[in-house]
Amino acid sequence: QVQLVESGGGLVQAGGSLRLSCTTSRTIFSTKAMGWYRQAPGKQRELVATITRGGSTNYADSVKGRFTISRDNAKNTVYLQMNSLKPEDTAVYYCTRSRYGSSWDIDSWGQGTQVTVSS
Repeated sequence: QVQLVESGGGLVQAGGSLRLSCTTSRTIFSTKAMGWYRQAPGKQRELVATITRGGSTNYADSVKGRFTISRDNAKNTVYLQMNSLKPEDTAVYYCTRSRYGSSWDIDSWGQGTQVTVSS
């Protein structure tokens, strides 16, 4: 299983921004779709955003217009830029990888990074 390492979480006030990063050491990163999930206390894990190998993106309705997923294949890294953060965005955010390049079937998870948004 590939190792996914997240970073960039932390504490931020409502209205602020954070950028999460997820890096993998495997060289086939560019051929896989990547995504971010989150899980808030007492809630089910939910899909936040995905990006295919070709750069097509998809977002949960709750984050559209505020979050942006992107990837840098040269650095084997996927990012999640989070703007206009709200307290309800507080969660553990997980980086994920699909076994495919253009469709979604998760084969790897990161360890998660905590994002806390204070009101």
